[in-house]
Amino acid sequence: MAFKHIVSRDNPVFKQLKKLADNARERRSEGKTLLDGVHLIAAYIAAFGEPDLVIIPEGQSSVEATGLIQALEHISTVMLPTLMFAELTPVTNATGILALVRIPQLPAPENPAFALMLEDIQDPGNIGSMLRTAAAAGVDVVYLSTSCTDAWSPKALRGGQGAQFVLPIVERADLIMELQNFSGNSYATTMQGESLYAQDLTQASAFVIGNEGAGLSRKTIAATTKSINIPMAENRRGSVESLNAGAATAVCLFERKRQIT
Repeated sequence: MAFKHIVSRDNPVFKQLKKLADNARERRSEGKTLLDGVHLIAAYIAAFGEPDLVIIPEGQSSVEATGLIQALEHISTVMLPTLMFAELTPVTNATGILALVRIPQLPAPENPAFALMLEDIQDPGNIGSMLRTAAAAGVDVVYLSTSCTDAWSPKALRGGQGAQFVLPIVERADLIMELQNFSGNSYATTMQGESLYAQDLTQASAFVIGNEGAGLSRKTIAATTKSINIPMAENRRGSVESLNAGAATAVCLFERKRQIT
C-alpha cells in the first residue's frame, strides 16, 4: 500500500481531488468521482470492486469508517488535515472516509418498459433522491436532459444512496428524441391534464418531470403522449400550488408499480 500524508493545498493530488469534487466537466473528462461514507463505498465495492484511492482525515474516524479503512489497507491511501478533508465532502458531519472510484457505465435497455425522464433538474440532492426513488420503484432507465445537474456529484451520490450503482442513467440525453423512440405511453407531469389515477399504467410507461421552478418546457410536453396531473386535496384555505419535483416523481412511479404488482 502507498500512503501519503498531504498537508498542502498546492499538492497536485489534492488539487485533482478538489477538481473532481467540484467540477462536473472534470468528472466526465476523468471518468471518476468521489464517494463519501461507508455505505456508498461498501455498495460500490459490492457492485464494481475496490476503489482507486482511499482518502481519510487526520484524527479519529467513526467506528464504521475505521473498519472499512482497515479492510482497504492494501489500497493506496491519502491522509488530509480535517479542514482540507472537509473541502472534499458534501456533508457537514462526514463519516471519515472518502474513496476515488471510476464512474460505472450501466448499459441502458433497448426497449425499456418503465422510464423516468428528467428535464433541467438543478439541485443535486433532488437528482439523488429521485434516482433513489426510481431504483426502488423498479425503473428500467433514467434519462437526464443536457441541462440537468450531474448525477455523479458527491451531493447527488449521497442523495442516491447507491441508486447510481444499480440504475442505468443516460446523461445529456435528447429527451425529445427519447420520447419519439419510446414504444409505450409517455406522461408529462403538469398542473393540467388528466388525473394520474385515471391512466392505465400496465403498459410501457415513461414519466417526464420538469425543472423545480419552471416545470416542463412546451416542446417536451408536446412530445409526450399526454399531460397528467396529481390530484391534491383542497380545504377552506385552498390547495397548495403543486408538489415538488421529488414528491411528484415518487407518486407517479409508485402508482405505476402499484398497478403492475
